[in-house]
Amino acid sequence: MVRTDTASRLHAFNRFEIKYLVPQDQADELRAELRRHMDDDAHSGDGGYPITSVYYDTQHLKFYWEKVEGLKFRRKLRVRHYGTATDLTPESKVFVEIKQRVNRVTQKRRVSLSYRDALRLCSPEGYEPAGEVSSRERAFLDEVSTLVGELDLRPIVTTGYHREAWVGREADLGLRVTLDHRLRGRDRDFHLSSESVNQLTLPSRLSVLELKANERVPAWVTDLTARLSLDVVRISKYCQTVQAFGLAPRSVMHAADEVDAILSNGSDDANDSSGAAPAEPTTPNGVDDAPTRKGALTR
Repeated sequence: MVRTDTASRLHAFNRFEIKYLVPQDQADELRAELRRHMDDDAHSGDGGYPITSVYYDTQHLKFYWEKVEGLKFRRKLRVRHYGTATDLTPESKVFVEIKQRVNRVTQKRRVSLSYRDALRLCSPEGYEPAGEVSSRERAFLDEVSTLVGELDLRPIVTTGYHREAWVGREADLGLRVTLDHRLRGRDRDFHLSSESVNQLTLPSRLSVLELKANERVPAWVTDLTARLSLDVVRISKYCQTVQAFGLAPRSVMHAADEVDAILSNGSDDANDSSGAAPAEPTTPNGVDDAPTRKGALTR
């Protein structure tokens, strides 16, 4: 049943996003400056939190190619879990998200469901909520079901990383900044609590800084990125993982000489002569200290 006055589990965000690559040796200076102007995100705690997502696409990677080709309207579907793999049960709350780009604005809509129901929603089985839902939530659930059914969507890759997050204060209330470390993923065994081995999809000495603003980026942020000589990059964690596993052509982020140029002083895990992202095994939470294994990633 649809009720317009029913509380909705649907959340929507519209904002601009700018991304940078941050070498590890600049991370502490960056954190210190961010904390001068911003507050820790309520969920971040002292050391941040893990995020794991499974991305859905067509057999021929429609969403991937829309991103690569820079279409003005594009979207992707994912199921996202905040927490460790050991925290996840069929009843755990996760988010089913549609993230889309309309010209320069990033829009994200998501609904919170149990992991069991999220998997049903994103499968041909389908999902019918028990009880009443708001009209907005019903429209979103129907959109997801339509995408899955009409495009024959299926899991393509899983991504994971550890995130630190800050939120703006006073005049910068619309600002959110995140720093993501140890980007990794896999191209099979898509259960979010799986203990399957992940591979790094970006050299471990690089983190991804994202600035998310409703209208404008404060001058102190642009001054900070300029002082640290951080360059704006177009990087998608989904596309990066697709490329790392050879499901589509590699980006320059997987070329050793390009990574060395970014790091300027070189990096052991960036010098893979195959041109692939380093195949460093990690646990599902990305917290073990296993040594780097050189070599190309294969299916």
